[in-house]
Amino acid sequence: MRTPAAPDRSRYRVLVVEDDDTIGRHLETGLRSNGYTPTWSRTGTGALTESAQTPYDVLLLDLGLPDMDGLDIARTLRARLPDLLIIILTARTDDIDVIAGLDAGADDYLVKPFSLTVLLARLRAHLRRRAIAAPPQQPIRLGDLVLNVTARRCTLHDREVELRPKEFELLAVLARHAGEAVSREVLMAEVWDENWFGSTKTLDVTMAGLRRRLADAADASPIPAALPRISTLRGHGYRLEPHTAPPV
Repeated sequence: MRTPAAPDRSRYRVLVVEDDDTIGRHLETGLRSNGYTPTWSRTGTGALTESAQTPYDVLLLDLGLPDMDGLDIARTLRARLPDLLIIILTARTDDIDVIAGLDAGADDYLVKPFSLTVLLARLRAHLRRRAIAAPPQQPIRLGDLVLNVTARRCTLHDREVELRPKEFELLAVLARHAGEAVSREVLMAEVWDENWFGSTKTLDVTMAGLRRRLADAADASPIPAALPRISTLRGHGYRLEPHTAPPV
C-alpha cells in the first residue's frame, strides 16, 4: 500500500548505496513512489562521488559493498556532512556490528531482510523531528561548557566541541533537565522517536560517544575546564550534574 506523500517530501534527496540489484531497485522504486528523490549507487566509490556533487539529505547505506566497507563511507560522510541522516541497511546481525555502525556515525539501522514500510516509517520519523522549528532558546551554560541549542553549537572556552547530531540532541535534553533524573524511555522518545523500533543500546553507544568527545575537548583545552558530569542511574537512566570543578 502506498504511503501518502507530504507535499514537500520530494525536496529530500536520498542516496541509496546498495550492490544488490533486487534490493536497490526495490528501494529506488519505493522511495520515488512515496515522494522522495532517490539516487542509486552500487559502489562505495560511486557513493562518495555522488555525495561530493549533490547535497543529499539522507543516506541509505549497505555495509557489504564490493569495493569498500560501508563503515568507511559512514565515517567519511559523517565528517563531511554533519547533518546528513544516515541509516544503515545490513545483513550483519551481531550487536558488535550494529554498535560499530552507530559509532561510525549512523543515526539508525535496519537488519536485512527488512520491511519497506518500516524503513519509510523510520525515515518519516527522523525527518519529522528535524523539520520541527524550535523557538529560539538562550544558550545553556554548564560549567565552562556553553550549549547553544538554536545555533546547534557546543563550545568550551570559546573553542568548538564537535558533536554528532544525536550526541548534541542527547546533551541538549539532559541540559534542559540539569540536576534531574531522566529515564531511558524519555531520552529515547526525545532524541530518537516515541515510535523507535530498535534496541536501546543505541542510547548507550551515543552516550559513550558524547562522554568521550567532552573528555577529549577538556584534554585539548589550553586551560583547565569545568565540565558537566553525566551520571548513570542504574535501572533508570542518566542525570547531568552541571557544576563540576576543573582539575587542579
